[in-house]
Amino acid sequence: MARFYSVPFSATATTVAVDVFEVLAATAKPLVLYEIVIGQSSDYGDAQAEGLIVLIKRATGAYTSGSGGSTVTPVRHLTNDAAVGATAEVMNTTQAVAGSGALTTARAEPFNVQAGWQYLPLPELRYTFLPAEACIVSLTAPADSITVSGTLVFEEL
Repeated sequence: MARFYSVPFSATATTVAVDVFEVLAATAKPLVLYEIVIGQSSDYGDAQAEGLIVLIKRATGAYTSGSGGSTVTPVRHLTNDAAVGATAEVMNTTQAVAGSGALTTARAEPFNVQAGWQYLPLPELRYTFLPAEACIVSLTAPADSITVSGTLVFEEL
């Protein structure tokens, strides 16, 4: 039976481009991306309005993981479920790079910092990440400091 997990973080200030989420699928356990929510809680005035770009990327092979953020243990949606096999990081200020692997942008969308951003695809449009592939969600650099919060939801098969 498949299991669902969330990777949340809250109230993290950023002034640079970041990998908001990096979720590495475990060996023999693919994952399916269900939802991403990103918002900010510091710039609500019209004078502070800005548009950023959110990128959903697939990392394969020997890519170089991002750093400078936090390791997060994904939260089980069902208390009795097994511990997650995937590993997760949030708000990496040094972004992942291809290294000798590959880093492919699968989706690019604008993000109005006043409105927030949600990725909630139709079931047939969900991305699946094979064992040892990573789902990386990046955000371009804001013009000034913003305080970001978000959650990524995935299913581990």
